[in-house]
Amino acid sequence: MANLDKTFDVLVVGSGPAGSTAAHELTRRGMEVLLLEAGRNITPDDFVPPKPSKPRDMSIDLVGRAKSTLSGQYVQMRRAMFKEQTSPFLVNDFKHPYTTGGDPFLWIRGRQLGGRMHAYGRMLLRASDHEFKAASRDGHGDDWPISYADLEPYYDDVERFNGLYGTTENLPQLPDGQYRGTSPLSSSEQEFKTSVEARWPERHVIPWRFAAPNLGRVPLGIATALKTGRLTLRTDAIVTRITVDPSTGRADGAIFIDRLTKRETKVHANAVMLCASGIESVRLLLNSATTRHPDGLGNSSGQLGRYFMDQTPSLLFGSDMTRTGMELPPDPAPADPYYAPVGGIYVPRWENLDSITRPEFARGWAIQGTIGRLPVPDDSPSAVGLMGFGEMLPNANNRITLARHRKDAWGIPVPRIDIRISDNERAMMRAQMAGLREMAETAGYRVNFVGSTVGLDSKKIWPDADPFSRLVFKLGFRLSLAMGAAIHECGGARMGSDPATSVLNEHNQVWDIPNLFVTDGASYTSNAVVGPALTIMALTARACDHLASETATGAL
Repeated sequence: MANLDKTFDVLVVGSGPAGSTAAHELTRRGMEVLLLEAGRNITPDDFVPPKPSKPRDMSIDLVGRAKSTLSGQYVQMRRAMFKEQTSPFLVNDFKHPYTTGGDPFLWIRGRQLGGRMHAYGRMLLRASDHEFKAASRDGHGDDWPISYADLEPYYDDVERFNGLYGTTENLPQLPDGQYRGTSPLSSSEQEFKTSVEARWPERHVIPWRFAAPNLGRVPLGIATALKTGRLTLRTDAIVTRITVDPSTGRADGAIFIDRLTKRETKVHANAVMLCASGIESVRLLLNSATTRHPDGLGNSSGQLGRYFMDQTPSLLFGSDMTRTGMELPPDPAPADPYYAPVGGIYVPRWENLDSITRPEFARGWAIQGTIGRLPVPDDSPSAVGLMGFGEMLPNANNRITLARHRKDAWGIPVPRIDIRISDNERAMMRAQMAGLREMAETAGYRVNFVGSTVGLDSKKIWPDADPFSRLVFKLGFRLSLAMGAAIHECGGARMGSDPATSVLNEHNQVWDIPNLFVTDGASYTSNAVVGPALTIMALTARACDHLASETATGAL
């Protein structure tokens, strides 16, 4: 067991995209780091290649979902893109409950070393000033206190470290990155690109930008940090609260519960960085209230927990009736014996960029999908899957609070998630459904269904499915595509330029406690249409750079 009886330079909470980046960035700058992960460690037994089986459609897969439910994952099994292979890396919902108000919210989460990095598609996209400075364009919400130029060098570093594959496209709304190699389209995807761009020249169909597989399984940042000898890693450590020295007002460590023994331990550090994931970091700040901070750490503005967001999800499944089976183009990345190759098409946002093209909603949406890559029997039509991700506007009434009357398996108050979709989001999701359908039909595909949080766009769905499966799908669809289904939740401890209206400054420091940082998705000022993982990594790298510099000069 690691020796925790000393004061570390930095305590990092969480081991996912933010926490693993923090471990790497801080230790390479010579700092002694303690990283606490609430979940279990991972072992090679977690990644034994699955036995070949008959392909099951991931959007229905009643067998896989039933197995997941019986194992205690009655929430996790609802995820729209269900894969039985990733279920072991998601939580048991009986042990990890949460409550909701307003519209349903689907919280998909993982607790083990690496967090949800074992269950995501490795797609890493940059945000641009179309996101960071969106409020200056349309007047909704606030601009971020940083610009793309502030984050660009950190995007570069993170991409080089993780080994990104992609193509240079010169699109201002989706800045290009640092690529180890190119990512290809399948021949079916190339045909889709040709048909869509011929009809809508403003819609650019490009290949995924994705990270190389991590065959070592331990997150790269943590593996690298361990080699320095300056990282102490403790799994099964559920942090219950951040502690604050009453004489100085500075964060001085944390208290955690051992996941297995439920024994409490106090640890000490000169600075604390929360990387626990958006909802969990807000929950922890709220649960760490003190006499000086009665409403939660960093909540003197009253903004902690507010402006919680996700992206608006929409989904199309279809069939290419001119092709059969599965088509995988040559993979430029090393082969992974456990996970299937990743890749596909991405259509960056094209609406309301430099001018108003769709006045019925603010901001815009993008598409991520695959054509011909999904597993189906060799004699079945090739599968088409397209998912739309739209930008949800910041709203102070969408928030995270504590449901103090309900506790998790370790006696910690669970989060209450209050989120309501607005007319703006409804209009955007209707546009998403119409856009997905028109692109699929232009490409000549048979549409099996199109839907979003607001429902299905047609009663005619899954023509080849049996009546029972079709009925179950209809009954469960809205819950599977509720808000949260995008798995891109963010906000709740937002960055800003004014301590009266935000929780964090431009370096992700809590205004009220400058040696306390939050660098995960909770820090988002507004959302985007790209996934948050790469931006979270870049924000964390930038915050670590600032923390190390301020520590070296004695300013922190």
